[in-house]
Amino acid sequence: MKLRILAVDSQPETLRTFTSAVGPLGFEVVALAEGGEAERRISTEKFDLVALAAEMPHPDGFELARQVRQSPSNQGVPILMFTAPENNEAMRRGFALGVTFYLEKPLNAEKVRGLFSAARGLMLQQRRRYVRLPLRVEVHCQSGGKQFQTRSLDLAQGGILLESSGGLEIGDTVETEFSLPGVREPLRLTGMVVRKLPRDGMAIEFLEPEQVERAALQVFVAGQTFK
Repeated sequence: MKLRILAVDSQPETLRTFTSAVGPLGFEVVALAEGGEAERRISTEKFDLVALAAEMPHPDGFELARQVRQSPSNQGVPILMFTAPENNEAMRRGFALGVTFYLEKPLNAEKVRGLFSAARGLMLQQRRRYVRLPLRVEVHCQSGGKQFQTRSLDLAQGGILLESSGGLEIGDTVETEFSLPGVREPLRLTGMVVRKLPRDGMAIEFLEPEQVERAALQVFVAGQTFK
C-alpha cells in the first residue's frame, strides 16, 4: 500500500509544487485548499503524514495540527508545517502542538525530496503501529474484579479489537491475555478502552507494553504486513 499524505494549503502553487515533488516518490497525496474539508478528512480517514500551511483562513494550520493530535486515527503521525521564512514564532507554536518538521516557503522540489528521505522512516514506523491485521483468537480479560472471555477481531501494534466489551466503558483499563500464531508464550498486555463498537465490541489501546510483548507484536505485524 502507498503511504498516504494529506496536504493542506490555500495557495495552489504550494500544493502543486509539493504534489509534483512527492508523487513520483511513491506517495499518495490528498491535496486540499480548504481547511473545512481537511477537518472532515482528519476525523474520518487515516494518513501517514499531514502537511499544513501555518497561515490559512480559518481553520489555520495550528488549529488543524491540534485536531490531528486529537484524532484517534492520526494522533501519532508526523506533521509537516509550511511557514514563511524565518518565522520563529510559528515554529514555537507548532512545536507546542506536536509539529514534527518544517519547510519554509516558497517550496522547491529539492527541499521537499530531501525532507521526505528523513520522514519516510517515521511514516513507516507509524504505519506498522496502526496497520490492523485480521486475527481471531481467544482473549481473556480482567478489569477490577470482573473477568470474561471474548475473541479478537483484529490486531495492531498499538491495540486490539474485541467482539465483546464485557460491560466495560471507554476509559476503563483492562488486563488482556492472548496467544499469537507462531509465538510460544501468551502475551499479557494492559490496555485502555478507547472506543465502543456496534454489537458490544470494543477497541483497546495497549499501555506501555513490556519489551518482550512489544517485540512480539512488532515481529508479528511486520511479518504479516511486509512479506
